[in-house]
Amino acid sequence: MKKIRVVAFNGSARKDGNTAILINHVLKELQNEGIETELIQFAGKHLKGCTACMRCSINRDMKCVIKNDPVNGYIKKMIDADGIILGSPTYMSDITANMKAFIERAGIVARANDEPFRYKVGAAVVSVRRGGAIHTFDTLNHFFLIRQMIVPGSLYWNIAIGREIGEVEHDDEGIKTMSTLGKNMAWLLKKL
Repeated sequence: MKKIRVVAFNGSARKDGNTAILINHVLKELQNEGIETELIQFAGKHLKGCTACMRCSINRDMKCVIKNDPVNGYIKKMIDADGIILGSPTYMSDITANMKAFIERAGIVARANDEPFRYKVGAAVVSVRRGGAIHTFDTLNHFFLIRQMIVPGSLYWNIAIGREIGEVEHDDEGIKTMSTLGKNMAWLLKKL
């Protein structure tokens, strides 16, 4: 039987901050179901946005021509995974710049190479201090939907509130939402 794999990307500038904490609640449920997981954190990295050169459409090698950051390695991990989690804190009512650069390039490479993310399971995870989280959540889900992925639900939007590192642990509903998301994602992955 093929091992099911999920790769998670934490777009936060803070390593092991609230977004990572929330992603880890989802990953714990996946691991409890025997699913292999990996968490990649963008903290300390500088990902470049898409330059619209469209060379990926010419080369069709599942890679972006920008080679001096880790995005191509991340795209490979996405291609090899069955499920993908994208997590971001809410910056100015949207995702972080690194997450935006990542999904721009991964999305264009995927479109240029016959949609390798099609039929994979995708889930968004959002941390927020107070407001703007729904737009952040929508941005991440737009990536999944335009790439023809399957998005599981949870008992509420996949959002939890907290500013200082660890504060999200006090948002009981947010933590329960993440645990439920992990269970639902595991169920869906096993059905596919």
